[in-house]
Amino acid sequence: MIALLAAALLFGGMVLYSFGFAAFLFSALPAADAGPLLRKAFPHFYLFVLATASVAALLASAQDDVSALLLAVIAATTLPARQVLMPAINDATDSGAAGRFKILHGFSVLVTLAHIALAAIALVRLAAGSGNA
Repeated sequence: MIALLAAALLFGGMVLYSFGFAAFLFSALPAADAGPLLRKAFPHFYLFVLATASVAALLASAQDDVSALLLAVIAATTLPARQVLMPAINDATDSGAAGRFKILHGFSVLVTLAHIALAAIALVRLAAGSGNA
């Protein structure tokens, strides 16, 4: 049950941040203010995903190896997203490289959507009681 709750927290947090918080910032603030604020929030978002996915993977390993693997993949791919991709996006923004920004940002969106999809699959599997037992 705790693995299910951890996976639900991960899924819900990623969906809320991606589709709620980011969209809200750009609707409530001018882009010149929303962008820098979102940039400051992203490192914390990635730490949340990394920690929550790691804990959920450990907890899920007792119930379902597939869910544990999916959650571990999320954790493992979050680190390069935070440490490599995010700084590259920031550098592209700071240097005015709009084309490079568009490509890198698009890739980061795909990574996040993939993380959400993997978390959803793990969540459904855990809720259904799939797995090792």
